[in-house]
Amino acid sequence: MAKTAFLFPGQGAQHVGMAQTICNQLPAARSLFDRANEVLGYDLAKICFEGPSADLDSTVYSQPAIFVASLACLEKLKAESPEVIDQCDIAAGLSLGEYTALVFAGAMSFEDGLRVVQQRGRAMQDAADATPSGMVSVLMLSLEQVQEIRDQASSTGLIEIANYLCPGNLVLSGETAACEKAVELAEAAGARVVPLAVAGAFHTNIMKPADQRLAEALANVEIQAPRIPVVSNVDVAAHTDSAELKDILVRQVVSPVRWEDTMRSFVDSGVEQFYEIGPGRVLTGLLKRVNRKIPCTVINDSSAV
Repeated sequence: MAKTAFLFPGQGAQHVGMAQTICNQLPAARSLFDRANEVLGYDLAKICFEGPSADLDSTVYSQPAIFVASLACLEKLKAESPEVIDQCDIAAGLSLGEYTALVFAGAMSFEDGLRVVQQRGRAMQDAADATPSGMVSVLMLSLEQVQEIRDQASSTGLIEIANYLCPGNLVLSGETAACEKAVELAEAAGARVVPLAVAGAFHTNIMKPADQRLAEALANVEIQAPRIPVVSNVDVAAHTDSAELKDILVRQVVSPVRWEDTMRSFVDSGVEQFYEIGPGRVLTGLLKRVNRKIPCTVINDSSAV
């Protein structure tokens, strides 16, 4: 039986002005930002709508910003095509986007999700500040080639494959010197290399101090079984037990994102319609590299449902 899947973007999708048009048109979307301001203690809408981009790109601000902006885009879909919401069978989010997916699926409240995301962003920023590091997207090489580059670059510092996004798009994450060596090796092998606008080496053990702080934040949050499956970045499985969900979210901070495997599992399970809900359209592009035939509708400021 044909299924519908919702996908929510992660850090890197942010841009100044995101969700502003939707908030101007939909009181329900604007209300999310008003509620967010109370939780966060600052004007998130102002940062999203006006920037500056240097603030919006900071992990401390970008994670709450993408989380709330994505849920504002969801309000647009609810207003214009409510039947699509009811038709959704399964969901996933890229890294940070997994929290958006869990809130959509009713596993945690908007406020609780935002509080955890705020603490997650702070903890990851602090871990990044403690160890100079970064992430680089390596395009046009095979997995085996990127693994060899990782192995060679590791002689200069910790570096791992952090994101398995789609064929020909893998992300290396590690200490600054190792990332610089990886860029040199990848370009020599014919790759196109794109440094990512993130604070540090996410999804590696460099984030180790952040995972314990995240565990502490999650300990105070009530998490219920999602009303639809939300597939984890860590193990490409849907979890329903509260303790398991918390554990998998903690592990996610230091574990690779298995996005390509997640998309293949969706296709294999019968998903025939995808919706990317939130800023940008990166996930649509990744999906097309996995399966070009399956449609993906983008829901954001510039889209029409």
